[in-house]
Amino acid sequence: MSTSDGVLRDGRAVRLRAVPYDDPLAQELVERVQQEYVERYGGRDAAVVDPAEFLPPAGLFLVAEVDGEPAGCGAWRAFPDGAAEIKRVYVEPAFRRLGVAQVVMAALEASAAAAGHRSVVLNTGQEQPEAVALYARLGYSPVPGYGVYACAPDAVFLGKELGEVRSWAS
Repeated sequence: MSTSDGVLRDGRAVRLRAVPYDDPLAQELVERVQQEYVERYGGRDAAVVDPAEFLPPAGLFLVAEVDGEPAGCGAWRAFPDGAAEIKRVYVEPAFRRLGVAQVVMAALEASAAAAGHRSVVLNTGQEQPEAVALYARLGYSPVPGYGVYACAPDAVFLGKELGEVRSWAS
């Protein structure tokens, strides 16, 4: 599948690679995301995820690699009303605060826009203040709750309108 590069704050290159959601590396990173949820919230994410929803052109799953090592991941899938939903954004602890998440998010937003989506939504939680802060810096603002966590008191729902965004793979 496609690849693209970005540069981290420390000058190292990050390579983004689109893979199927059920790819072994993707599944390894998704499991790490789930373990992070267990540590922070006491349980795994209960949202239903169908791997087929993340296949292009209807979705995308990206793996970020730095120096050949898995550094993180992120994905989007189609959502009602012309939006795309961002899912499974995760950065390995050794690569945090270097800009991996920003590179992944920019690529996800660009890909969703290129696929015709006008906006993106996501949900996170209050136990992930660094994620909430990142999304605020990237221009996300509160949106109404949705899905299995719509009424969860610690859930945070955010969205962003997508403007003209260049292709993530260009």
